Amino acid sequence: MSRRFTPSVITANALLSGEVVWLCADGQWSPDPRAAALFTDADLAQDRLAWAQGQAQAVVGPYLAGAKSGPDGPEPVHFREAFRRRGPSNYPHGKQEALCRG
Repeated sequence: MSRRFTPSVITANALLSGEVVWLCADGQWSPDPRAAALFTDADLAQDRLAWAQGQAQAVVGPYLAGAKSGPDGPEPVHFREAFRRRGPSNYPHGKQEALCRG
């Protein structure tokens, strides 16, 4: 029995910076998860994932991550992806530092 497809975004890490990035509808990579394309069609998601896996000059480790539509763009449905959106958890730098300052 095959698993039922869950709407997803494609996420990876930028090759040079290591920053978490998301694939946008225009084929660009963005550090802003709100800009991610939300794939609701399994075949299209697999096609775009195959394309993303061929972008070794830009990203490493692209994969499909379950998501749902939200008021400000796709939102993660799994804790791991919610955690990745926040950036490194070792203080005091990166996205976490901005969260600490308010």
